[in-house]
Order: sequence, then structure tokens, then C-alpha cells
Amino acid sequence: MTPAELVQQALTARTRAYTPYSNYQVGAAVLTTDGEVVLGCNVENAAYPATICAERVALTAAVAQGKGRFSAIAVATRNGGSPCGVCRQVMMELGPDMAVYIADESGAYRTTTVRALLPDGFDRDKLAE
Repeated sequence: MTPAELVQQALTARTRAYTPYSNYQVGAAVLTTDGEVVLGCNVENAAYPATICAERVALTAAVAQGKGRFSAIAVATRNGGSPCGVCRQVMMELGPDMAVYIADESGAYRTTTVRALLPDGFDRDKLAE
């Protein structure tokens, strides 16, 4: 799957977001190493801390489906907003070597990596030190 195709999947997921408070829809599409795509969207809650981001929805859904190895994630927002810190940490845990495609609503995207988004990130190796 090409990065542009993965971005299109994230744009589709974005249309499913539940955002009655912020109206800021985010979609994510995670690509497993076996070529499957799992989608996620942000789901807001009146108790704001209960809100969950699209990236974490996609990654945790993939884990729940028995997927554990990821090669890329695409994130689509209205303006190309970058993943939050909590999502960066979850990406570090589940796919530290993933490519990350950050897209706006037109489908234009930039490419980065999890390690670039979270330099000197905390991972399992830090627990052994």
C-alpha cells in the first residue's frame, strides 16, 4: 500500500469521528506488517479526559484483532495537526519504527517517523536500565 492510499484510508476514518465538542475530526489508519489496515477515529466525551484519539483507537483495535507489528500510520485532520504526546508515546510502545504520514483534509501529507516525533522516547529498554 502506498502512503497516499493509507492517507485516503485515514481520511475515510476521519468522517466517522465523534466530535460534538471540538468539531475537530481526526482519522487514523495503521498498516500492519502483513499488509492489513485498521482504522480509528477520535471519540470525544463530555468528561473530556475520557476522550480517545484516533491514533490510539486504530492501534488498540489492531492489537485487539491480534495484530502486533506495524509498518506505518497515517493521521488525517482538517489542518495537518500532529499527534498528541500521549499518542506519540503509544506509537513508541507499539511501533517505534513506523513511518508516520500526517495529512490535511485535502490529502496533502508530510512524512516523518515515530522516533522523530518523540526523540529520546521512553520504551521498554528504559525499564531495564
